[in-house]
This record gives sequence, C-alpha cells and structure tokens, in this order.
Amino acid sequence: MGASFEDLIAEGAAVPVEGWDFSWFDGRATEQRPSWGYARLVADRMAGATAALDVQTGGGEVLATVPKPPALLVATDSWRPNVLVAARTLRPLGASVVEVTDEPALPFRDDSFDLVVSRHPVRTLWTELARVLRPGGTFLSQQIGAGTNRELSEAMLGPLSPPDPDFPQKLAAQAEAAGFTVLDVRAETLRAEYFDVAAVTYFLRKVVWTVPGFTAERFLPQLREVHERIQREGAFVSHARRVLIEARVRKDDRRGVE
Repeated sequence: MGASFEDLIAEGAAVPVEGWDFSWFDGRATEQRPSWGYARLVADRMAGATAALDVQTGGGEVLATVPKPPALLVATDSWRPNVLVAARTLRPLGASVVEVTDEPALPFRDDSFDLVVSRHPVRTLWTELARVLRPGGTFLSQQIGAGTNRELSEAMLGPLSPPDPDFPQKLAAQAEAAGFTVLDVRAETLRAEYFDVAAVTYFLRKVVWTVPGFTAERFLPQLREVHERIQREGAFVSHARRVLIEARVRKDDRRGVE
C-alpha cells in the first residue's frame, strides 16, 4: 500500500526549494525537454565569449555544466538562498555571483559583456540587457511560454483566461524595439507527468508563478482531488511551454522598452 495523502503532502511541503536542482523529482515526475538543448547552446556560446553574464541563475545548475567558461563570468540572482547555493556551485568555474534586487536595473557598467544568458527569467529587462551588452553582443534565453502548466494551475485555481498564442512573436518584437536583431525564436509544448501529490506540492512551492500564493494548507482540497485523480489514472498530466530566443544588439540602435 502506498503512502497516505497526508504523508505525501507533508513530504512535498518539507523538501527545500533553494536552487534549480530538480533531481528530487526522479521517479516521481517527468517533463520532456525542448529539442534545442538549452544547456548545450549555452556551452557553445560561452566557448566563444570573453565576458558573460547569467541572469537569474537560480542555483547555477545550468551554468555549472559549461566546459569552457570565459575569462570573466558573472551570475546574478535576487533570492539570497539561491545566491548562496550558486556561489558554491559555480566556484570551480571562477564565476562571481552577485545578489541583485528585483528593481529593473542590473548593477553593471555599460558594454560590460559580449554574452548574456538567462533560463526561465521571471521578467526580461530588454533595456538593461541592451545596455550591459557590448555592441554586437548576444542574448540567449529559454523563456517560460504563456499558459505553461495550465492544467496544473487550473486544478488549483479553476478555469483561467486563455493564454496569449502570440507570446513568442511579442517577445521578439520587444527585443527588436530595444535595439536587438532577433536571430532565432521558436516555441515547443512539452508533456509533464506527476506520479504522486508530493511531487505536485513540491513543484508548486518551487515554481511559484504556477499558482501565486500557493501553500499546501491553502489548497488542500484541490490537492486531494489531484491525489485521487493520480490514484485513478496513474499520473496527473500537464504541459509546459518553452520559448527559445537569441538576439544580437545592433551597434548603433539601443532603445528602451520593458
């Protein structure tokens, strides 16, 4: 007999949420990965860079996989626990980790980097990216697409407004308006499966934008419904949406939009 609903909720509520290491989900949840291979792309771009910045690095997990880091490597995050994890994770690469605020500014001089990367940023500060990048510098990012994990959100919150189908095109337009030339933009929808309610609870605690204000106590009736559905069907199925964008700063046209 499997663990009880109460035990699974307690387990999911107790797992630390620092960093972006998702290894705890092994055997309890799966999510397809985008075909473009973001970590591989980052490693490729880093190999040709001299000064690079990783914005909203989390615990530095993706950046830590880079086999050939540039001479100057900096990472930022705004959450103190993540900053501490990233500092330990990235020490072997010689990276500096900077704690930043959520204000729309980066604490770096103009034209500091020839590469900026960012995986799943909460907000993309196009003006600031254009400012800190050198003329001709590149921004590479994997973004969370509109309506990601909608099934999971609606299981907690009820029916939601339809997601914006034009999100990738609007992202590209924002980049162009800030003085970038978009080199690549593409989107994929990826299947995610959760095999117990502990995984659902932990995910919603960790990926806070899925259900704003989530706590297990507040959403206990909805979590019980999800648990019963998993018991019947074997998994709760949701879909993540990801967008890849790569853009280069135009040398003499860096305007401001957010």
